[in-house]
Amino acid sequence: MSNSRDVLVLRRVRAVDPSNSLDAIVDVVIEGKTITRVGPRAAEGVEGERVTEISVPGAMLLPGLIDLHAHLREPGQEYKEDLVSGLAAAAAGGFTDICAMPNTRPVNDTRAITEMLVHKSRAIGGTRLHPIGAITLGQKGDTLTEMADLKDAGAVAVSDDGHCVTRSDVMRRALEYSSTFDLPLIQHCEDHALTAGAQMHEGAVSTKLGLRGWPRVAEDVIVARDIILAEYTRAKYHIAHVSTMGAVRILREAKSRGINVTAEVTPHHLLLTDAALIGYDTACKVNPPLREDEDLLALRDALADGTIDCIATDHAPHSPLEKDCELSEASPGMIGLELCIPLMLGLVNKGVLPLARMVDALTRAPSKIAGLPRTEIKEGAEANLTLVDPAASWTVSADRLRTKSKNTPFLGQTVTGKVVLTIVSGTVVFDATTKPA
Repeated sequence: MSNSRDVLVLRRVRAVDPSNSLDAIVDVVIEGKTITRVGPRAAEGVEGERVTEISVPGAMLLPGLIDLHAHLREPGQEYKEDLVSGLAAAAAGGFTDICAMPNTRPVNDTRAITEMLVHKSRAIGGTRLHPIGAITLGQKGDTLTEMADLKDAGAVAVSDDGHCVTRSDVMRRALEYSSTFDLPLIQHCEDHALTAGAQMHEGAVSTKLGLRGWPRVAEDVIVARDIILAEYTRAKYHIAHVSTMGAVRILREAKSRGINVTAEVTPHHLLLTDAALIGYDTACKVNPPLREDEDLLALRDALADGTIDCIATDHAPHSPLEKDCELSEASPGMIGLELCIPLMLGLVNKGVLPLARMVDALTRAPSKIAGLPRTEIKEGAEANLTLVDPAASWTVSADRLRTKSKNTPFLGQTVTGKVVLTIVSGTVVFDATTKPA
């Protein structure tokens, strides 16, 4: 959505920006691409034909959200999602920036694909796309990609997400090579030899359902090995979608010793356990799998205390072809871009997660990990902002979602908290302020 406004005024919003120790009711004035005034009376005297005012009672203004882990399926699987629909979903979810994983068809393992994604997303406009390149050619775990070319083309990190780099010699070289170009390496932690044929978490529920289980240790052993290698190589190492209490324990110990390791957690691993699969609900089949109560509690505690750095959606759209089938045949993953804010505000409202920590985990922390410009609420900063109505209640339905795919177990549920405005570089890219919540 284009923005022809010269001046945009957000009146009496609760601005929350932990990076600037800001939590106050203020007016925010945006002129062109820039935030020019922030304060209780910042809008006084701002008037004229080219001034547009927005006032949403009780609204909360956040720095633009940043998603470190999303799948947009282009190139190759545009029937599930493409850049247009994916970026629209991101904007509706309040994200000003998203990082796209490389497991497309073909894999984003070359300069040409990275450049295509950058150029096409810029032509589309709206939420900014930052490609993540593959660690190995074809994500096969053997031959390293030309990481220098990938970074030069616009990649902000490297990952074989969906496939673990299981060979220690390849992982060591990958860490050394990525660190040469200051690229964070994002690892999907799974010992595939321990998860062959697994459909869900290994435990009482998998036994009850008669499904082959995926043990926690399949994640833990890779996390432990990689942290040892990261310490040795002094590289930037990031753990994708942490899911086990063991991985949290190893991560916490590594951070206590100053190792350059970071981690993310998804909303669904903070909210759901393996019990969600008792009805063989394929929407709840994800990778890594939903774990048990003790894992969920460990993840919540680790996010709250900063051991886990950020929240990432792992937005994984699939069509009915991949989900309306037997559990053993279903593809893992669920959508997340448009549901992240209401789901996370639910944890805030329950006292599980401080609001400031939630905001930091969706803004400053992912920007630091990926080396992206920080989104901020302060005078002189570029206007990348997310306006949320924290009291708005709405029912998750397929016709309200902008993503092409609807694979989520939260369909039909009523949630509280709704993104009503997303601003990227001063341009409104999503606007629901005039529509009923």
